[in-house]
Amino acid sequence: MNKKLIIFLLFLAFGHQCYTVNAQNSSAKTQTPLSQLQQQFVDLRFGMFIHFNIPTYMNQDWPDPDASPAIFNPTKLNCDQWAKAAKSANMSYGCLTTKHHSGFCIWDTKTTDYNVMNSPLKKDVVKEFTDAFRKNGLKVMLYYSILDTHHRLRPNMINRKHIDMVKAQITELLSNYGEISALIIDGWDAPWSRISYDDIPFEDIYKLIKSLQPNCVLMDLNGAKYPTEGLYYSDIKTYEMGAGQRISKESNHMPALACLPLQKAWFWKTTFPNEPVKDVAKLVNETIIPLNNVDCNFILNVAPNRDGLFDDNALAALKEIGKLWHNEGPVKKLPELDAPIISSNIAKKQPSSSSWADDSNIMDQANDDDFTTSWISNPTVEKPWYEINFDRDKAFNAISIAEEKANISNYRLEYFANGVWKPLFNGENSKRVKVNRFDRVWGSKVRMWIDKSDHQASIAEFGVYDEQR
Repeated sequence: MNKKLIIFLLFLAFGHQCYTVNAQNSSAKTQTPLSQLQQQFVDLRFGMFIHFNIPTYMNQDWPDPDASPAIFNPTKLNCDQWAKAAKSANMSYGCLTTKHHSGFCIWDTKTTDYNVMNSPLKKDVVKEFTDAFRKNGLKVMLYYSILDTHHRLRPNMINRKHIDMVKAQITELLSNYGEISALIIDGWDAPWSRISYDDIPFEDIYKLIKSLQPNCVLMDLNGAKYPTEGLYYSDIKTYEMGAGQRISKESNHMPALACLPLQKAWFWKTTFPNEPVKDVAKLVNETIIPLNNVDCNFILNVAPNRDGLFDDNALAALKEIGKLWHNEGPVKKLPELDAPIISSNIAKKQPSSSSWADDSNIMDQANDDDFTTSWISNPTVEKPWYEINFDRDKAFNAISIAEEKANISNYRLEYFANGVWKPLFNGENSKRVKVNRFDRVWGSKVRMWIDKSDHQASIAEFGVYDEQR
């Protein structure tokens, strides 16, 4: 194991315990309810994404993961220019890529030698960024990639050292740079990364983030996998529009984030200075304003060049945006939402049973971790039921039911313990994503009875969780 990482992990084991206790004690009285943090985030409306890392110097968004730190050499780095450019567009915050998928850290980390202090710059870019944006009255957010191809944190290769590294790096980022309003995490449970919330345990990381900065909103960029209603593994719904993910501009009612680059890619390319950027009027009138109107904060990426500066065409576009768009203040009050699901789904791919189903929509399609497939009850069944069977008694305290389209309105939940079925819930809930939380129980089976639905009862995903509370 890397010597620096060993030293830092010892710090985590001993010194950080004291820091965490103090942080929790000092923040206990000031911790803001999640619903208020979600409202505050949506009210920010518009901010700047900044993709700046090793890819900047290789003309590719996904560069060689073993590229030398020597190529990272922004000789004119000026984060104050970035901040003032954001202000010119009337943005309210900035978010910097502290580490992208190839694993290069642009802060003074003790966890790896693959960092900016071993580049010609030898300067902590995260500190330069946070200081400059705060100085200009802008809030600060950070981006962090779970996928890390340099450190071989990728599918089928993840071990305990990788988990420790992620925890140590996040601890540095949330301990050394003041208040971080939001942390955007990427490369987690995405189809292109294939790193699950079990490989790197989401709940552990979520709890760590909240222990370090209780008022930091966590966003995972893999929002498109999950239903538009309900919060799964994120405090905010996310939409990467460049990847084809789209939020409804008519019916969204969830706190959301959508993102696009101003230029043709996320990281700077040698062609950018002489290529047109996105049409500013179209961007404002067809994207930013309509998204803001449905509780969606929009973050526009602007890529610094190899000198560490924004190109002239990007600066001009941001000024034009500022002439057309102004923050009109808080959006309408968000509806009351269930707390996000952050725990591992212990029902995933477990044996399941059900009443008679349509032939091509049988029971295992309701716990296959795929929200595009469903168990669908045969229309002749008067009292449909669905059941998860564990190989032994397991502890759990939450159940979620997600439907392709909302149709179930009344249902009962029960669990099997000591040879007896015991009740958990009996009532009405017509939401498309239904979340039931209760005191922890132990059981070997979980069953749902569907008492009323407006058409054929169906379940896209049935989740069972043992939440840390």
